[in-house]
Amino acid sequence: MPKSLIVVESPTKVKTITKFLGSNYTVKASGGHVRDLPQKKLSVDIENGFKPDYVIIDSKKKYVKQIKEAAKKASNIFLATDPDREGEAIGWHLAHELKNIKKPIKRITFNEITRDAVQEAIKKPGKIDQKLVDAQQARRVLDRLVGYQISPILGRTIKWGLSAGRVQSVAVRLICEREAEIESFIPEEYWSITAKLKGDKTDPFEAKLNKIGKKKAKVENEGQAKTIVKQSTDEDFIVDKIQRKERKRRPVPPFITSRLQQEAARKLRFTARKTMVIAQQLYEGLEIGDEGMVGLITYMRTDSTRVASEAINAVRDFISEKYGSEYLPGRPVTYKSRKGAQDAHEAIRPTSIARNPEDIKQFLNKDQLALYDLIWKRFVASQMKPALLDVTTIDIKAGKYIYRATGSIIKFQGFMSVYLEGKDDSPDDDKESILPELKQGQILELLGITPQQHFTQPPHRYSEATLVKALEEKGIGRPSTYASIISTIQSREYVIKEKNRFIPTEMGKMVNLLLVESFPEVLDVEFTARMESELDDIEDGKRKWVEVLEEFYGPFSKYLEKAPETIRSVKKDMEEVTDEVCEQCGKKMVIKWGRFGKFLACSGYPECRNTRELDDDEQGNDENNSIDEVCEKCGSPMVVKVGRYGKFLACSAYPDCKNTKQLKNGEKVEDEPTDEVCEKCGSPMVIKTGRYGRFMACSKYPKCKTVKSISIGIDCPQEDCDGYLTERRGRGGRPFYGCSNYPDCKFAVWNKPVDKKCPECGAPFLVEKTTKAKGEHLACYNKECSYTEPKNQED
Repeated sequence: MPKSLIVVESPTKVKTITKFLGSNYTVKASGGHVRDLPQKKLSVDIENGFKPDYVIIDSKKKYVKQIKEAAKKASNIFLATDPDREGEAIGWHLAHELKNIKKPIKRITFNEITRDAVQEAIKKPGKIDQKLVDAQQARRVLDRLVGYQISPILGRTIKWGLSAGRVQSVAVRLICEREAEIESFIPEEYWSITAKLKGDKTDPFEAKLNKIGKKKAKVENEGQAKTIVKQSTDEDFIVDKIQRKERKRRPVPPFITSRLQQEAARKLRFTARKTMVIAQQLYEGLEIGDEGMVGLITYMRTDSTRVASEAINAVRDFISEKYGSEYLPGRPVTYKSRKGAQDAHEAIRPTSIARNPEDIKQFLNKDQLALYDLIWKRFVASQMKPALLDVTTIDIKAGKYIYRATGSIIKFQGFMSVYLEGKDDSPDDDKESILPELKQGQILELLGITPQQHFTQPPHRYSEATLVKALEEKGIGRPSTYASIISTIQSREYVIKEKNRFIPTEMGKMVNLLLVESFPEVLDVEFTARMESELDDIEDGKRKWVEVLEEFYGPFSKYLEKAPETIRSVKKDMEEVTDEVCEQCGKKMVIKWGRFGKFLACSGYPECRNTRELDDDEQGNDENNSIDEVCEKCGSPMVVKVGRYGKFLACSAYPDCKNTKQLKNGEKVEDEPTDEVCEKCGSPMVIKTGRYGRFMACSKYPKCKTVKSISIGIDCPQEDCDGYLTERRGRGGRPFYGCSNYPDCKFAVWNKPVDKKCPECGAPFLVEKTTKAKGEHLACYNKECSYTEPKNQED
């Protein structure tokens, strides 16, 4: 009897779903998208209704071949790709490739990968939702039109290799504008005045100046502060008013995608990408003891707070049994999703509340457990009673000055006994204390009064959590795209992350300024949010996708025509004439912008092409660039410079001496001693770090210039080659692993090799990989072999 074929996206799902179904089903994976626009050309026919020219992705041809072979033998084909726009589009592309096989093609979706959910989906198959496909297709074409037509202009007018993206460039704009706010911020002085007081037989407590007469207290300088302190000290401190209120603190809803990314960033220090990779693993399924492979959470790309009634009933039973009826509300708690939220999927929750994190922690790695624990606790807390707090406010009069003390006591913990949401950038002085019992009219003893100077602070730079929050609030992108947006703007070196905060690079600032001037509408935050709304309208069937693209492309094409001239004009305006004179032709030097920031160039260009780097103070960096180090080549002082890869040490005698050394976290990278000796002079060899990675060099350098690459312990797999593999870095700074006999042997791989023989094809080593479907895992380096295994077998 012919089997039914079920096609999913991820190979991990194959194993999980196969366990739920009988022998009448074959499950195959597509490996994600199987068709896309080719990379080397625009591949969109603008004149013919923006028709996209799709091709099968090279790396997915083997998946398509396997699916087609299985489809020929199948009685029915069920497309079970992810239940969102991307998943619907993948199913549509698969249906296109399978149409000639002429077998019934049905669409099934499930919000969680459990036996009941999968079997129920097969019983109720549907059709591919063309509206979802059109919305995805519109986004893909829109992004291609922007990226492939703006990037070449940047390349021609600024520097080859620069690129732009419809949503990513707007995210860079937010970061650049926040940095501009910080740079232009002028601190304002203000003072706080705190009185330390004590009642009869009570512990001391603190009260802060709150009002002067009936007006809010505003102390702007030291003179005012001293006057207030003196006048207050001369008065009795009398309890004027006591207010006690019971306040409810309500639980927060179960996670949606954006909130999960924010909370994981706050509490676990996870990047948005890491959060989504781990969530994907929890969704697709993990081996849980006797249960085998099972999906632990519902679908993790959602912006709905809706929860299935079965799950609510289960968690209410759990709360009643575990915490008692006093923690259980009289009716289920419901939450309203934000305006414009797609309600196709539930909120992110455990597939079974019975899988307590403590009970299954032995089957999860550290990161999986941390994220699952967060999701599980948030869901439990969302159906619990509010916490009750007794909030006390005491106003204390000292003449015309009113001092206020505020404190709170938790009367009933409610949901707070399970979970408490993290906060972004919360001030340390915002904490409340427990106050003593006092009576109105009571005179207090003044133990001391302290004035303290403060200055207003600039806005915080964006963290992962606050950037995701800003993108969501402004309607830029979708929660499922936030991880890739944040990853892309870092990989393009438009922003860097320091102390978990995003800072725009000089290149990022320059590109942002040029794009805002040349494409004001495309880079406009409100316009980008409107485009997201248009895509939602396509999904809802309110708009046609070609109409939306036509409305966008008309104004966009006009910006494209003017952009090269606009960019050149803006670049010219950005040049700053200096008092320095070119040592080659005598003309004035000007500050220009390049890929690595500002630099000095002769104003006589192109007749004179003299250029040189700017010093740190000329770059706008106030840090002292001197360091207690001399050049071992010429004896001149070494100075700190800023280049593409951050700060480094360079000889002050440049260009006569071009010696440089790497800095890491502001400190000089010391040479590492080894047991090897130089084959030329017999001196010890040391490990150094250069622009292209670590290497071994003679400790007598520069007298002896012997260098050799460092083996990672794996021989080169090429026949007739006696070399070994060594770590290197490419021009973009990305590490790769190549043969030590280069250029005679040009073998190289991007992924880190692991000294473990492939059990399937016998290849000499495996490589470390991270994919959306599998997370971190090992795979055979041989592209013809599909063998994979978990990175750590215990995981």
